[in-house]
Amino acid sequence: MQNQYTLTSTGRIKKIIRHPFAGFVLIGVILISLQLIAILSGGAWPKSSMLNGFASVMIYAIVGYGFTYLLGYAGLASLGTAGFVGLGAYITAYVLRNMPGVPYIAVILGTLLISLILGTIVGFISLRIEGIFLAIVTLGLCEIFYQLFSNWLDFTNGPNGASISKYPIFQTFFNMSRRDAQSAFYILLVFITVGLMMLTYNLGKSSTGRAMLAMKNSSSAAQAMGISLLKYRLLAFLLSTAYAGLGGVMFMSYLRYSAPQNYTIMFSLNILAAVLIGGSRNLIGTFLGCFIVFGMTPIFLQDITLFRENPWIINVTIGAIIVMVVMVYPGGLVQLANNVKSFFKTTIADRRLYKYGTDD
Repeated sequence: MQNQYTLTSTGRIKKIIRHPFAGFVLIGVILISLQLIAILSGGAWPKSSMLNGFASVMIYAIVGYGFTYLLGYAGLASLGTAGFVGLGAYITAYVLRNMPGVPYIAVILGTLLISLILGTIVGFISLRIEGIFLAIVTLGLCEIFYQLFSNWLDFTNGPNGASISKYPIFQTFFNMSRRDAQSAFYILLVFITVGLMMLTYNLGKSSTGRAMLAMKNSSSAAQAMGISLLKYRLLAFLLSTAYAGLGGVMFMSYLRYSAPQNYTIMFSLNILAAVLIGGSRNLIGTFLGCFIVFGMTPIFLQDITLFRENPWIINVTIGAIIVMVVMVYPGGLVQLANNVKSFFKTTIADRRLYKYGTDD
């Protein structure tokens, strides 16, 4: 009876581990544990700069999850991501600073609505052009946003940037101290990140995700199967811009400062690099890609004297990692993980065969 119970428990544990959400939950547990350790240690470790680095990774990962709909599922190239992130950040700053009575959830919903409207416009444009030409058009859109952010002084405060004085909800509603509000918002950010990972995974595995993949593989074959290019291209852009807008809201809400130089073409290219490094349809890979591109500097490298005194080496190091991963493992870190897994499986199988031989 005891052995049967042990086998049943082991089976349940394996089932939990193999669940698609297990990796997402594990990431969330690790991130929350870091914040709890910081609280218990009085900020001795991890330092606030490290936690801010992980928060930035989560914010950029949210944007990256939206980009997977475009690149990973629909096969559309866009370089306008930075503009939508900046728009979400500046809307948040403007409303919280000038309309203090507006609820925070209304700020999020309003930002998402505006992002969806603009995403619809870009989606219609994508029906006429594709490939490198679509990338160029969205690059022009990114430049338009950048010029607006730099020169629309009443809305963005121009080159000086926009800022907010308090953390939304936790300082404005619960009157928490700045330090406690920052910790609470970090935990909220973890829940949002993990929740969006689950949502994105489910949508990717649904009929919608399969339709986008069919459209990516062959638009003519997809049309022959009755898949509407209009519907799913629009949907891909709508989802991507909504995630980008939400990422902008989180950017301003947690970091509380935003400047036009945060939203140049380099931002869009870095998001593209992060998604490619991790694997264009793998969410854990996207998170790790954002960690490599956006998180290594504030979390680890800036505490090393060599990198702190020579900041250019940081960019060279990250660039070398990007080149190595893309050239050797074009499928991203997912391909690398699968290769390592296959290697260990083969090694174990060969060892077992050598030790016990084959069954007669």
